[in-house]
Amino acid sequence: MNKKEILKEFGRNLRAERNRAGLSQEQLAEKIGVSYGQVIGTIERGETNTSLTVIVGIMNALNLDFEKLYNRKTNDKFYQG
Repeated sequence: MNKKEILKEFGRNLRAERNRAGLSQEQLAEKIGVSYGQVIGTIERGETNTSLTVIVGIMNALNLDFEKLYNRKTNDKFYQG
């Protein structure tokens, strides 16, 4: 799995979990302290490799473990940067 595929999968999973929580992109952005919802949109579209602090904020805001956003065990292809 390459970097682009990882970012897209992470984004798809984030969108699903955010929707499951009933939050808009703007609401999630506010909960994690980023400036605006567009930040969440770029992550969900796999367009940005976000920071660890934003990922931790997302996990806390949505009460998720990382495996809900990216499950390494189900992606058996070796990461090739």
